[in-house]
Amino acid sequence: MPDDSIRLVTISLQTLPTDSGFDILPINAGEAKGHGIIFDAAVLRSSLSMWDGLPCFLDHAYTGSQSVRNLAGALHLPIWNDQEQGIQAKLVPGGPGAADLQALRLAAKNDPALMAAVGFSAHLYIVQENGKVKQITKVHSVDCVIDPARGGKFLSTIHNVQTLHPTSQGDNFMTDELTPTLPAQPEKPITDEDTQALLNAQAATKVAENKNRTAAESLRQVRLQTCRNLLKVSLEASHLPAPSAARVDERFTKQIEKGDPFEPADLELAIQAEQNLVSALTASGTIQGPGRISNMVNSADSLEAAVSDLFGVPRDIRLQNVKPAHLTGIRELYHMLTGDWDMHGGYYGERIQLATTADFSGLVKNALNKIVAQQWDALGAAGYDWWEKISKVEHFASLNDITGTLIGTVGTLPSVAEGAEYTELAVGDSPETASFTKYGGYIPLTLELIDRDDTRRLKAYASELGSAARRKISALVSQVFLANTDIGPTMADGGALFNNTAVSAATGHANLLVTALGTDYAQWNIVALAMYNQPMLIKHAAGYYGTGPKMAIWPKFCIVPPALKGQAEALFVPRWSSTGVTAIASAGGPSWGGMVEVVVMPEFVEVDHWAAALDPNVAPAIIVGERFGLKPEIYTAGRDTDPAVFMNDEHRIKVRMFTAVLVQDFRPLHKENV
Repeated sequence: MPDDSIRLVTISLQTLPTDSGFDILPINAGEAKGHGIIFDAAVLRSSLSMWDGLPCFLDHAYTGSQSVRNLAGALHLPIWNDQEQGIQAKLVPGGPGAADLQALRLAAKNDPALMAAVGFSAHLYIVQENGKVKQITKVHSVDCVIDPARGGKFLSTIHNVQTLHPTSQGDNFMTDELTPTLPAQPEKPITDEDTQALLNAQAATKVAENKNRTAAESLRQVRLQTCRNLLKVSLEASHLPAPSAARVDERFTKQIEKGDPFEPADLELAIQAEQNLVSALTASGTIQGPGRISNMVNSADSLEAAVSDLFGVPRDIRLQNVKPAHLTGIRELYHMLTGDWDMHGGYYGERIQLATTADFSGLVKNALNKIVAQQWDALGAAGYDWWEKISKVEHFASLNDITGTLIGTVGTLPSVAEGAEYTELAVGDSPETASFTKYGGYIPLTLELIDRDDTRRLKAYASELGSAARRKISALVSQVFLANTDIGPTMADGGALFNNTAVSAATGHANLLVTALGTDYAQWNIVALAMYNQPMLIKHAAGYYGTGPKMAIWPKFCIVPPALKGQAEALFVPRWSSTGVTAIASAGGPSWGGMVEVVVMPEFVEVDHWAAALDPNVAPAIIVGERFGLKPEIYTAGRDTDPAVFMNDEHRIKVRMFTAVLVQDFRPLHKENV
């Protein structure tokens, strides 16, 4: 090779600077505009190591994830700047947005108005207290924006900001924007080592280019296959006539065969255009009088129906007639909605070809909530609905303690003489209170479970959550009868819920006996009459205990352990003759047959204890309070920015419910501790 050729290339390499970038201030101490939080210098200093190696994008990603197309550079060598009271770092341009970033920097340098408007804003995670940032836990990126919230800006000192200048020969040479011209250096002789270094560098560049080309081709093939699947699913769900569907299929199939992936929005528009054409052509023959077009579905509806079918839960009514392509399992759904073919736990929007705003976590959450509701209802039908019959469920708008709303009654109305003043009536209310308790936990949906396509296990998780929630409320209500060795919780008057003290005493409830249920109505008659004669509340104060009028309500429920179910039903469930006409008197007579409902409490340990309760719609004693719904609700944390996804490769499925159980009145309840 001639020496002149070698000398020309060598000189070009020598003009490439080894240092690049310019100094910026990503953030400094003070109040973040529009956020109402304050960063102080100590907090910023403690986070200094987090700012090294951060990406810089053009503008924030206000919805979804950042795009690689907006990548403009990276931060290096963060240091503390005492004068600015902030963090200083070197921003090295790089990526698709580097040229725009450099052009913006040059424009800002020449125009003070642009310099004042353009700056840098950090995308970070914090712990705050009373409007002050206590800790910066993670910094995601530092982005070039208009009007940054907290002091980010270009610094006046610039180091080797480089721009590209094409030469007449087509080569790109790097020049320093503001670096002073250096005196010419004596030319060094070209050695064999220099020539070999150049050849090695050229070979390494070709290898890197080949790798990038191979990765791009692999991604394009993935997109083409996704387009094929999307075309098939969308046409099946569109219910277009065969000629219309064939026309759409031919158009997009040709595009795929040319190796050119299409955009989901283009397919959606083409299908919609065909649907509108079909509707216009057939309107006069199918619509009689005023009418409207309905049951038109899109790919998002088809996907929602397919997910419901995958998990075996009922579809929404509007999706009953949709015929989607069936999903093979949870793994196919995950790949379709995240683009995470390599199971990295991230979201890759550029690989997704499905035109829908639904995300993987949201669709899975909705399906699992339906499974929870199904199991809740199924377990209730199997006998765990007993507590719903004897208690009253109420919704509350906050998590404040709930208070009994039993209002005292007026015993008698005293006479008022002509012209005399009215006297104050003694009226009190229930002093009983209860606090909400939060119950819940989470189950990890790991990438391993997704990759194993274990949809059946995921459905079993949700089913177990539904069962556990109903059993939990059953256990809470059972403690009304079983707490404190079967005499119930202590009431606000100081007496146990169930005691045999006379109601004329401050702590007396007169609702506890020790007799077995028996095989006739003898003991039930005693209990029923005692509850019928219970005096209503006037005022919980001396002189008023037990002085109210009778409640005059017969008990409706007989609460028994599983061992007494048959004996209780023999007393209260009416038996009919073979003719179906005449009721057969059972167990001592027909007087209570069909008037009392037997309720089996699974948590009853003692096989011979039993209890009675009035109708809660008439005289509520037990209140089951709920804050966000009686049934538990499932939430998911599965975005690529969630810590568990990055640290543990898992989407977390959380179940939560807020429940409070209050006994506001002893009068509608009676207990027999045999």
